[in-house]
Amino acid sequence: MDLKIKNYLGIVGMIGILLVSFATWRYTSSYDRSITPGAYRTFSASGEGKIVVIPDVAQFTFRVITEGGKNLATLEEANTTKTNTAIDYLKNNGVDSKDIKTQNYDIQPRYEYSNCGLYGSTVCPPPSITGYTITNTVEVKVRDLKKVGDILSGVVDSGANGVYGLQFTLDNPDSAKAQARKEAMDIAKEKAKQIAKDAGFRVGELTNIQINDGSDYYPPYTYGMGGDSIMKESSVASAPRIEAGSQDVKVTVTLTYEIK
Repeated sequence: MDLKIKNYLGIVGMIGILLVSFATWRYTSSYDRSITPGAYRTFSASGEGKIVVIPDVAQFTFRVITEGGKNLATLEEANTTKTNTAIDYLKNNGVDSKDIKTQNYDIQPRYEYSNCGLYGSTVCPPPSITGYTITNTVEVKVRDLKKVGDILSGVVDSGANGVYGLQFTLDNPDSAKAQARKEAMDIAKEKAKQIAKDAGFRVGELTNIQINDGSDYYPPYTYGMGGDSIMKESSVASAPRIEAGSQDVKVTVTLTYEIK
């Protein structure tokens, strides 16, 4: 009798251990899925939305570079006069003050180095400062695109040594990106439905969304590089004809769903 009871208790104990192990496995599995829902049975579908837009803002930077001797006050005055003249020109031609911003103001010394090392001398004097170079860089936004060509020429004629990095963009790109994003979402949703239909399963809950707005690239247009000689030549040349054209705003969306 005792042997039967022991055997019975042993069987019950084994069943209990199996039930506890099964319950632990179910709990762990359920917990893992609650942290990363659909991690084991998911699929993804992507879509790209594209909106063609017309730029409404032109952006560029101009620089005023002044080189001279050791008298910094004289150099700063000369640089400031040219910079202010260029800024006044911009304002007189419809560019708002809020669209003109100093990007950088840089003062660099110029050194003269001794060539004593060429003659075998072991002691050389330290380099000496022979003068300074001042560079004033200003960012500009032009909202009247019809004036861009004239402004590029005029700012150089007014004292800038060069104009750099002209690009056309949108003053507020969010609206265009929202339209492209919606289009990408719709395409991804339809693609997900088609994938599920072709593969013979149902689309489950949406578990993840990835959105790539991209980084718009605008080819730079460089005008007036080279210093004072280019600046002087520009005064007798006609203003360049600048066309803004159109641009594509693209957004890619990837949707991840559970498989049912």
